[in-house]
Amino acid sequence: MGIGDIRCARSPSVSQVPVQTLLFGREMMAITSSRPILFSGHSADQRTAVIGGAGGGASRGGRDGGAGVLPLPLRWPKKITSGSNPLVKHCVKLRLSSSYRHSYGLVLVVGLTPILEICSFQKLKDDESSVLDCLLLLDGAEIPQEIFDPSTSVVHVSPIVMKKLSGMQSIDSVEAIALMKIPARFHELNGDQEEMIYQNWFPSPNRILVLDGIQDPGNLGTLIRSAVAFKWDGVFLLPGCCDPFNEKALRAARGASFQVPVVSGNWSHLKVLKTKFKMKMLAGHPANVSDGSFQTSSLSRELAYALADMPLCLVLGSEGHGLSEQTAQACELVSIPMEGTFESLNVSVAGGIFLFMLQPEHLKLL
Repeated sequence: MGIGDIRCARSPSVSQVPVQTLLFGREMMAITSSRPILFSGHSADQRTAVIGGAGGGASRGGRDGGAGVLPLPLRWPKKITSGSNPLVKHCVKLRLSSSYRHSYGLVLVVGLTPILEICSFQKLKDDESSVLDCLLLLDGAEIPQEIFDPSTSVVHVSPIVMKKLSGMQSIDSVEAIALMKIPARFHELNGDQEEMIYQNWFPSPNRILVLDGIQDPGNLGTLIRSAVAFKWDGVFLLPGCCDPFNEKALRAARGASFQVPVVSGNWSHLKVLKTKFKMKMLAGHPANVSDGSFQTSSLSRELAYALADMPLCLVLGSEGHGLSEQTAQACELVSIPMEGTFESLNVSVAGGIFLFMLQPEHLKLL
């Protein structure tokens, strides 16, 4: 099969785009002059070409230009043995580049455990819109019954390809990788627009974890996981935080990033949330670091009881830079009492303590 020009049908959101179709052995891929088009959809027989920012769930609007979805009668390959395959290159770029994965609305989830956790959560919530776009299995591995769906594309890959996809030195514990749509409960807010539909951010904003400049993906992923474990209602990311769908953040979160609303915005958006829901603003702050300009309260059973009936935002800053000046000014500072001369705890450890203590459901255990 040679290279042919396809004129795509016009849709409300997509102008006519000339597309070239290339055949690489058994693997088919379409490209435009500016970027590749990979295939997404609910049917194994009818795939959808994703251009620019389309994909499922949320995408970072406009970062890489316009977006559209065009139906093309193409299939995923059944097997990939070469690391230079276009799909492999696409997946590796999804793993490594934040702007790339958000422009496509797709993310690479490495490992069977987080894949199963995400799919189990969907079933638990009776969510009919599957986030699982394609399942990449190591040669010889069988499709787990828990996530078997005839509409899901399954591609078997060689050990060399699996190693390249996962980015790990050893793939002894990696038999599956999933290409998943970024969940619709993820929102990235742009600009200083205060008249946002804030009701859509968090269904019930009673307990919201706010992260301020958390750049370490392991800490960010662990905090999101703790927020889910202790039944907080959402996570708000202030500027300076790493991408919650970064490969290390996903590994640390173990699927939690798909189970809780995550909103990325700035203080203007957070103030809207605070005002509309009359939320109390607390921030974790080491007592021993205080220079006297801010008064710090101690986390205690009495404080937890006093806050039990109040909607609450808990702000945690990075270990390297601490809280931003704006956070320190806007919040009541609370520290965890500690023995000895330790200056502070790791932010994910401290966050776990705060999240447990400040969840009203746990008061009977204190």
